[in-house]
Amino acid sequence: MRILLLARVHLGTVAALSVLTISACLLIAGLPRGMQASFDQALRRSLSTAAAQQADLTVAVAPDSRGEDLHERDQFAARDREWRDLLPPGLRPLITPAGTGSSHTSAKTTVTPITGTSGTQFFNLGWLSDADRRVTWVQGRPPGKPGTTRYDGETIPVFEVGVVAEALREMDLRVGDTKTLGENDYIAVKIVGAFEAKDPGDRYWDHNLDILRVTKIQPPGSLDFEKHITSLMSDDGLSVLSGEGRHLAYHWVLPVDATTANALDVPRLTAAIADFDRLIGIQSTGTASPYRLVTGLPKLLGDFRAALATAETVMYLVLGGLLAVALGVLVLGVQLLADRMEHTLTLARARGGSLRQVAGTGAALTGLAEAPAALAGYALSYLVPGPVLPIVHAGPVLVIVVTVGYAATRLAVTYRTPLHERRDDVATARPSAKRITLEALVIVLALAGAYLLRARGLTDSAGQDPFLLLVPIALTLAAALITLRCYPFPLRLLVRLTARGRAAVPFLGLTRAARARSASVLPVLILLPALGVSVFAAVISDGIAGTQTRASWQQVGAPIKMTSNIEIPAEAIERVRGAAGVEQVVPAQTARVQVGYGAERAEAIAVDVAQWRRLMGEAPFGLPDLPSGALVSPELQGRGTFEIGWQSRLKLPTRGVIASVPGFFTKGKFLVVPIDVLTRPAVNTLLIKGDASVDALKRLVPSATVVSQHGTLRAIQDDPLTSAVRWTMLVVTVALAAYALVAVVLALVVGAADRARAVSFLRTLGLSERQAQRLTVLEILPVILVTTLVGLGLGLGLPAALGPGVDLSSYAGDLPVGDYSLDLFLPSALAAGLAAAAVLGAYTHTAVSRRRRLGTVLRVGDLT
Repeated sequence: MRILLLARVHLGTVAALSVLTISACLLIAGLPRGMQASFDQALRRSLSTAAAQQADLTVAVAPDSRGEDLHERDQFAARDREWRDLLPPGLRPLITPAGTGSSHTSAKTTVTPITGTSGTQFFNLGWLSDADRRVTWVQGRPPGKPGTTRYDGETIPVFEVGVVAEALREMDLRVGDTKTLGENDYIAVKIVGAFEAKDPGDRYWDHNLDILRVTKIQPPGSLDFEKHITSLMSDDGLSVLSGEGRHLAYHWVLPVDATTANALDVPRLTAAIADFDRLIGIQSTGTASPYRLVTGLPKLLGDFRAALATAETVMYLVLGGLLAVALGVLVLGVQLLADRMEHTLTLARARGGSLRQVAGTGAALTGLAEAPAALAGYALSYLVPGPVLPIVHAGPVLVIVVTVGYAATRLAVTYRTPLHERRDDVATARPSAKRITLEALVIVLALAGAYLLRARGLTDSAGQDPFLLLVPIALTLAAALITLRCYPFPLRLLVRLTARGRAAVPFLGLTRAARARSASVLPVLILLPALGVSVFAAVISDGIAGTQTRASWQQVGAPIKMTSNIEIPAEAIERVRGAAGVEQVVPAQTARVQVGYGAERAEAIAVDVAQWRRLMGEAPFGLPDLPSGALVSPELQGRGTFEIGWQSRLKLPTRGVIASVPGFFTKGKFLVVPIDVLTRPAVNTLLIKGDASVDALKRLVPSATVVSQHGTLRAIQDDPLTSAVRWTMLVVTVALAAYALVAVVLALVVGAADRARAVSFLRTLGLSERQAQRLTVLEILPVILVTTLVGLGLGLGLPAALGPGVDLSSYAGDLPVGDYSLDLFLPSALAAGLAAAAVLGAYTHTAVSRRRRLGTVLRVGDLT
């Protein structure tokens, strides 16, 4: 047969099939690329925002003898090259080259007390390989060569050092001071200069905060703080510095380049880090001081994999549903094309055409419509940024194979015998016992799978659980089988009721709907997975959005929260009250208090709870009223009246138990007390209502940290992984809704010929045009409405059916997502849209059929 001629004759159907193929291939190949690009962006953000000492690889050793000391810069450089040579191939692209970024080496002592301070001040020695590029000397001069001095009858080394300018104030030091360090093995340091960091915000200083800041530590049971600072010395100081007699550690920092990371390499990176750690350990063989790898990168990657596994599971669910629906719609298009060629192929078969020729003709025409369109959709998918995954290549090929294979198989079955007459419109075929048993088995397995999934949860939170992917598919298939088998029964009941009436149209329309063949109903059942998956995606997206809002309130505890490590002065509080946009200010004090007279401690907040509740307004959580006494955590309940030490001894009766205090405490031992129980509240927290600028409030109280609920919510929503999940769900929801409408239209068109024939018969018996329209609507609408309701129910029930199998807390501020409230707007909109499409299609069909003459539809002998 002439394929091009057939394509020209059926140009409209071929064009429609091509458009559907382009859209399907674009979605199937483009969405995974966009998803993977978002996953890569999420991993890079996770690595770049984590503390450098957690994300970077650091090789450390603590020499405790002179034989293991390193005294020259070249020795450090040689070890750095050695560590880089040991990097596994899979890890090397992730590590920045030597001398770039924050790559550096260091030597530092720890816990080196200043002699005579009784262990309250510690002055450590430090050396950085690139200190000259990192600091600016603001007082004195850079350190030089070390010297010697006499102390306690011995000659001890004197190191020239510099300290950060902040340490001069915090530790009462001056340039030119000489301090003796140690309690037995003494050394001395001479402060010759003070410096400031050129870029204090550089990730480089995450590894060296002990140099840039004075560290304050409060020992247990003490009211005083220990102060620690690490100074900087020159290269010449290395020749004298030794690990013998003091705590000395060498570090080689191998920074991670977050821009080169991609989510697909996460499992390989985790294995490579473990391999690198093993190789470093081998280098320590035979040495008294072993080298070790210090990094939090495996934990970062593990946490990311856990969040990614959930994202991938949800994505696979919705994309799998999208693929199934897209293929179903394409199959409907192929069926429409086959129906349009029925006359041609029947004639060819009657004139001696072989079954291979007939089936090959249909397959060739389908391939002609599909192949260029699939190639175009595949090419358009490259406009979506992201890595090329196997599904990008396999998706369009799968579309072509399924559609062409379906065309060939359907035509081979239909025309296996020439001019085989079929009369399936009179009575429906009774399914075999084997088929009923198989369908019942599928339903039972789907229900059992849903129960087991809820009972056992996931097998591996860091990987894909096939059970989680199979259960939704089984539930969808079970719902489709139940709908296919059960929908005729209520229709037959309606047929009996309408048979008692005098009007013929309701009886005829519902009878045709109840007697519809399975083959004619199956195209409409594409609506079920389309609606089920789209509603599931919408419900999950809404659940995430609502939980994100609750999480932002839970993290902040007020529209705006200002906290400080020191007391906020009264005049500063008044400035905040008078700031633009501030409506209400509630002062509070937080502290760690003593419970009883022992060593037990608890976190506490003193606040006017009534004012706090008014300030919160319509926040998604509440606090119990507290006129007196204390609200305690579950760990402190059951104690009745207890005593705490906070400014003075306070006896407080328990007035209630609270699981968490939004913005402050979520676990452990904590309590909430009225602020007026304190003798003189030292306010260090302000809870603010209004739309004031966070930056403006920071300028009013420079020592405070200011966060807002809106800013926290934006940070949660802007996470790349979270954005990828919600963006993909939105696209899939819109695409599936469009496919559902297309399925309705195709279902109308596929049965148009038989429907027009039946209406023409009835018109010869006096059926009016208005009655023909009503008849068509009654024939089509019941099946669509039943399928729509089942699909909506499936989509609304899937989140509850999956239960703990889908943990979405990673995308909602670490708050569990479980409140899938029933929002009837989307279901109602989808149901109304599909019903409207069906009714509009019915009226359009009758309007088109009205222009046909009965002679073009009925042949001689049809009325006999």
